[in-house]
Amino acid sequence: MVEKNERHGFIFACTKKSENEFLEKLIFTTNRTYAYKVFAIRKGDFVFLYNLDTDVLYGTFQAKGDGMYDKNLSIFNGRYPYYVKVEVNGGIKTLKNASRIFKKLKISWKSILSDEGAKILKSLLDGEIEEDNLPNRNNLEDELFRPPIFSTTLWDYPKQSYGDTPKGNNKYPGVTPAFIIYNLLYRYTEPGDLVCDPMAGSGTTIDVCREERRRVIAFDIVPTRKDIIQADARNLPLKDESVDLVFIDSPYGDNIRYNDHPLNIGHIPATDEKFFDELEKVMKEAYRILKYGKVLAWLIGDQWAKGVFIPVGFKVYERLVKYFEPVDIVCVVRRNQSSNTPFWHSKAIQHNFYLRGFKYLIIVRKTKEQKKIENLKIKWSYYER
Repeated sequence: MVEKNERHGFIFACTKKSENEFLEKLIFTTNRTYAYKVFAIRKGDFVFLYNLDTDVLYGTFQAKGDGMYDKNLSIFNGRYPYYVKVEVNGGIKTLKNASRIFKKLKISWKSILSDEGAKILKSLLDGEIEEDNLPNRNNLEDELFRPPIFSTTLWDYPKQSYGDTPKGNNKYPGVTPAFIIYNLLYRYTEPGDLVCDPMAGSGTTIDVCREERRRVIAFDIVPTRKDIIQADARNLPLKDESVDLVFIDSPYGDNIRYNDHPLNIGHIPATDEKFFDELEKVMKEAYRILKYGKVLAWLIGDQWAKGVFIPVGFKVYERLVKYFEPVDIVCVVRRNQSSNTPFWHSKAIQHNFYLRGFKYLIIVRKTKEQKKIENLKIKWSYYER
């Protein structure tokens, strides 16, 4: 792990019932809902304990190591497998009416605190500053240190990467946004699961999986780094039903020159039906290696060129549902593409065409039998207008 110049702050929650076990064993645990915080913890980070019942904050603790996962963790009978071991420096202090302090500081116990935010909480606990003399600061939460876990089908994040280390190479053509992989891991996998990326590009999937404690195997027809295996996505050297999640960020035509390999699907224009025939071979191979009940997520964009619109996303979806059960489609906002300039925005308005503003993230599941929609009965709630 990379040594951090600045530390972050993490607040764990407890209740009257669980408080003593936390404080006696100095192992702070949580469940899947807040797992995103745990794997962000590094040795030396500030840690606090917040009792939801009594509204008391305890601290300041320090992480003895990185955040961990153990499905067989003995504390609380394994119900909370995400944890960090902590130590106390100078005794445990308490801060009453913690929720009022959080409100004044504009922070939430669910968020990751910046170095400054954590130090302010520590100073309050140590009695170095009083509640009435709180500094007027904004951004005491580090909102970009870990991406949000999105709850809607519109995903937008201002940066390609996040955290202390780069995820993939942001100079690579068509680089995958790391927050997409991050969200898929937390939605559809557990630590230790095996993730496969058959078109790995610059290795974004590898970097995110390793940081989030997932196993990963990545392939590309022309590898860009040593931890990517040379292979064609239509013929992968993997056993049947061996993978827990497949992620594919494929070409959506011949608009990007990835490499000169003669078998690169990205050499085939989207106007040629052969392009979709070759992608369908990738789909079949993904189906073969994926375990039943697990998901494939496919990132794809449409194409408009020389007055011709190709609905690449719809065409890919139509092929995918021949083999998989649809789960959902997410709209991923495109940022930092080469056409996002005043010149191209002006041209789009002048000549009455649209720049590509989003990609589809098509999520499908491998099932033994697809649900029969005609037998699906839904009881809707209606609201008066």
